[in-house]
Amino acid sequence: MNDDPVALGQALRHWRDRTGPEDLGLPRGGVRRAPGLRREELAQLAGLSVDYVVRLERGRATSPSPQVLASLARALRLNETERDHLYLLADQAPPTSGLVSPHVPPSVQRLLDQLNGSPVSVHDAAWNLISCNPLWAALMGDPSPWRGKERNIAWRHFTRQPTRVAHTPDQQDRFETALVSDLRSSAARYPADTRLTALINDLRGVSDRFDDLWDSHTVGFHTTDSKTVHHPDLGPVAIDCDTLTVPGDDLRIAVCSPPLGTATADQFALLNSIGTQVLS
Repeated sequence: MNDDPVALGQALRHWRDRTGPEDLGLPRGGVRRAPGLRREELAQLAGLSVDYVVRLERGRATSPSPQVLASLARALRLNETERDHLYLLADQAPPTSGLVSPHVPPSVQRLLDQLNGSPVSVHDAAWNLISCNPLWAALMGDPSPWRGKERNIAWRHFTRQPTRVAHTPDQQDRFETALVSDLRSSAARYPADTRLTALINDLRGVSDRFDDLWDSHTVGFHTTDSKTVHHPDLGPVAIDCDTLTVPGDDLRIAVCSPPLGTATADQFALLNSIGTQVLS
């Protein structure tokens, strides 16, 4: 371990300087004093405040959480070796193969960057939301205020958290069965992950539906399915949703697309232009 905040700040500045905005799909934006990302750009990509990034780089923020470190590693496109070094500099244990990891490899992130015309969200093997693109946030609602278990899709669904998504009874049955089945598989692969175990135990305690599905050992898989999103300004938005799995990294990528014969493509274009702002 290493508890030197100065070394952590130096590493962050080095990785920020080597990362060009064009590598991340950002405009270069005129004259730059630094060769790479501005602090404001890194903060935006990592979902952090600019002040916190400044304090990290100047060695004044000494205890970044694993979630913050994962966000920084993803924003800076760190490979696994660099990611582990970042965790050690912050005096945190690096993610291991025995634990669910929130790491998004640079190669996967580059693929995600090419899907900016579709709402996309990325989840770990426990269905915690790792990241989403602006179009997903515009469609589903801004997830930046979510904290802790609020960022877990299973927790949000089975504890009836507010959502814009509406399922038919058949769609809901398929979704719930696949979600519980997926968590069961993840629990088998990550038996040492105490956070995953606690999540499952908590869900069994608060949701009879989750508990019944868990006890039934019903098997289901996330495939293409349809649902309706009730946007506060655009009204009902019909979408198809495909869940893609990245086997080596155990990520789940949910990609929304417009069904044939619907107005969803036009609604996506409008959402791209207005983002999360409210239409007047």
